[in-house]
Amino acid sequence: MRIAVIADIHGNDLALEAVLADIAAHGIGDVVNLGDYLSGPLNAARTADILMERTFPSICGNHDRWLTTRAPADMNSWDRFSHADLAPRHLDWLRSLPPTLVYREDILLCHGTPASDTTYWLEDLTAEGVLHMSSRKRIEELAGDQDFPVILCGHTHIPRAVRLADGRLIVNPGSVGCPGYDDDEPVFHKVETGSPDASYAVLEKTGRERAGTAWTVNFHRVRYDNLAMAKLAAERGHAEWANALSTGWLD
Repeated sequence: MRIAVIADIHGNDLALEAVLADIAAHGIGDVVNLGDYLSGPLNAARTADILMERTFPSICGNHDRWLTTRAPADMNSWDRFSHADLAPRHLDWLRSLPPTLVYREDILLCHGTPASDTTYWLEDLTAEGVLHMSSRKRIEELAGDQDFPVILCGHTHIPRAVRLADGRLIVNPGSVGCPGYDDDEPVFHKVETGSPDASYAVLEKTGRERAGTAWTVNFHRVRYDNLAMAKLAAERGHAEWANALSTGWLD
């Protein structure tokens, strides 16, 4: 059994199409989606149309939640731009998505952690805003007693897999469409992957070993016309997006 895992598309329809084509080329029919689909200065409505046609098992990310619960005046620039591009049917689709989802009994889908769509899990921040890999203790604590061999998360846009002491596997597939961003919460920090390529992961069940050890993961990077998306972001006044889409770095 092989399952493709995608997350954090952020309105990048060209990256999404390239990733879906790559998944199909690998002969993978099962795809799960971990949220933050539309927010950004790109093509929110077209991205939503692509996803709604495919009906992948999907959950709600923090930006998806904000798009449907905040007034436009209270949204950040990413969400405000996307909201203006979306039709009511797109917002209704976002509202229909659950915060977490169990897939094929073995796999728990969440956006940040099982309890929060805004908490970094496999990464953490220093008081000075330096991003680093989370400690083993913190990762284990946030996993809690979730009794699933595999737990999938997104949110930080950084591809990473961690095996817990009991064998459970936690996987962040990276971001399909947004390879870098900055944020003011809880302190100002940057997240940069250093590559403009679209990212996704493939899970494969290989045996009947205990917990997540029956599962392996491979990460895939996919080239697409990222410079076209960078140009679009620049034309819309988002230089940081243009830089990230061009290079994987914010400056």
